[in-house]
Amino acid sequence: MERKIEQELILWKNSTSRQPLVLHGARQVGKTYIVKKFANEHYNNFVYLNFEANSRLQAVFENDLSPSRILLEVSVMMGVKINEHTTLLFFDEIQACERALTSLKYFCEESPDYHIIAAGSLLGVALHREQYSFPVGKVSIKTLYPFDFEEFLWAVSGKDATKIIRDCYNANSNCSLHEHFLTQFRLYLSIGGMPQAINTYLNSGSFDEVATTLRGIVDAYIADMAKYSQPTDTVKIMATFNSVPSQLAKENKKFQYNFIKSGARSYQFETAIDWLCASGIVSKCVRIHQGHYPLSAFEDPAFFKIYMGDVGLLSSKLGIAAQLILADNDQLNFFKGALTENYVANILSSNGLNCNYWESEGKAEVDFVIQTKAGECIPVEVKSSENVRSKSLQQFIMKYHPSYSIRISTKNFGFENGIKSVPLYACFCVS
Repeated sequence: MERKIEQELILWKNSTSRQPLVLHGARQVGKTYIVKKFANEHYNNFVYLNFEANSRLQAVFENDLSPSRILLEVSVMMGVKINEHTTLLFFDEIQACERALTSLKYFCEESPDYHIIAAGSLLGVALHREQYSFPVGKVSIKTLYPFDFEEFLWAVSGKDATKIIRDCYNANSNCSLHEHFLTQFRLYLSIGGMPQAINTYLNSGSFDEVATTLRGIVDAYIADMAKYSQPTDTVKIMATFNSVPSQLAKENKKFQYNFIKSGARSYQFETAIDWLCASGIVSKCVRIHQGHYPLSAFEDPAFFKIYMGDVGLLSSKLGIAAQLILADNDQLNFFKGALTENYVANILSSNGLNCNYWESEGKAEVDFVIQTKAGECIPVEVKSSENVRSKSLQQFIMKYHPSYSIRISTKNFGFENGIKSVPLYACFCVS
């Protein structure tokens, strides 16, 4: 299955200023798979070092961190000739070996011609520990997210489908396959973007098997919470994680601590939220009180929403049957908004956009405000149906006069009164 990040990896490989690459991402988003695929297609040989599975590797990094010594010992241990131009070294689960992470600095400074990629599902969590020395400025960093809807369509329908959507987006013209793509969008809502879940669907076509796969991923996340956090924090992390569906299901989706536990206070659960964000399991969308550039200057850190890192996992946590999503059943009306908003948050994040939401004196709220590469602050309103009336969006427009606004809904493409209409299935075009 093809991923967008593969093109970024090719650019990294061919760069004259290449540094060791650190690949972030939640567990089971496909980091190991994509690096192995990339290595097989673009290198003569590949050295795979998994620090979690092979404890003997850690001994290699206990002495000095001279790249020449490390490379010699790894070559002997793995029985592979390491060439600086034709070999890819992959340090997987690098959070299990702090000194391996530190060694990337010396590879950058002393042996820059070697091709090294490092990854770790819980690397973000590990870096919050004080003893870790991250090689700032000596590595490149990229994040791998679950499949976005465009990558999902590549897997189930091919690239012609996404070309049609992009052409309609750019031209603001009606898409004749609108209903077909809405059906595909609902399929994505039920499966999500986790590679294992998509693979299960492609191989079996069974939504029961997909549901089992998604529950297994959630269970693996819960196991990580117990394994990679202090016992005193584990209960709080799990409680916070379990509260996310109910946080999103309420009309006001702002995160409220009393949904975790009656009488809970922010200072009791801030560390738990940080752990979940650092692991990539959830993402945070912080409120802004002004719609001016740069948005980060107007953030209110005490007010935020939390979204699941993958909409399929949210569907699983809510226990929603895929058949109800596919049929757009009225029973889902109460939760449809939560699923749709979480989906949009996932897609915007995977496009490299930092998500904020705008609120004005508690009277108006715009779901997302994004900052484009051109420095524009664009409001994004999300609707789960064709009912697109929104007083909040109009208030934002009147107050801040953006060059245009975006409304994401089940309506077809269009542009009217400064508002760009984007169907839910075309959200991946927003950048």
